[in-house]
Amino acid sequence: MKLYAISDLHVGFEPNRALWRSLPHHREDWLILAGDLGETEAHLRFVLGVATERFARVLWVPGNHELWTMPNDLDGRGEARYHRWVELCASHGVLSPEDPYVTWPGGGAPCVLAPLFVLYDYSFRPDHVAEADALAWARAAGIECTDEALLYPDPYPTRTAWCNARVAATRPRLDAIPADHGTVLINHFPLRRELAWLPAIPRFSIWCGTRQTESWHRDYRAQVVVSGHLHIRSRRWIDGVRFEEVSLGYPRQRSADKPIAHYLREILPGPAPESGRV
Repeated sequence: MKLYAISDLHVGFEPNRALWRSLPHHREDWLILAGDLGETEAHLRFVLGVATERFARVLWVPGNHELWTMPNDLDGRGEARYHRWVELCASHGVLSPEDPYVTWPGGGAPCVLAPLFVLYDYSFRPDHVAEADALAWARAAGIECTDEALLYPDPYPTRTAWCNARVAATRPRLDAIPADHGTVLINHFPLRRELAWLPAIPRFSIWCGTRQTESWHRDYRAQVVVSGHLHIRSRRWIDGVRFEEVSLGYPRQRSADKPIAHYLREILPGPAPESGRV
């Protein structure tokens, strides 16, 4: 029995849809979908339908693309949109950040799987850049995330306020995990600033997470931390903890001749410690 993960399927692109349709059966295994499956209900229904048919159990966390509200979109915005997708997951038997955390049944030391929904607060920026100047700092390099136009924080006044509320709601749940249990922490956005490194667009980092989570891998005894968002697949070891970025990405960002199985990352049992960068 294994736990796999993948993110950033972006099935609005037909090549990615076709690739996802070819997902092989893993009838005894579990799968993490770490956000940015697509932008619409049809996208999510398609991805969840395939995943739940091929895997024994599926977990989902939202990415920023699921939270986008397009013009004339009737699926709500902000927190209401997020809860719409939570209800959609429940209808497919898929676990979301609103469900009780489950303990991994695949053997080994007790390990809790913790799907998280923690946004960003523009704090992944150099120390000399003030919070109020973060957007101007990114824009000065010609960079602005589409979230600024399409990701509404309703009913919160700002995305930062929504992020703060999510952090505040998540900490007590993680604190309640028994001290003798490890965790797999799952979030679309990286939990540490050093991981939000995009060589071609470094100032995009302000839309990649919050410093409030930087010690969570230690605080909550993580065995693995799973994220996506960057479209730069990697494996890093920090403080003895394995950090997996599991994006598929846009069609132009991957090899056209590799099957979807190539992009499924094994989370548990996973590789031996310090097995290097992927």
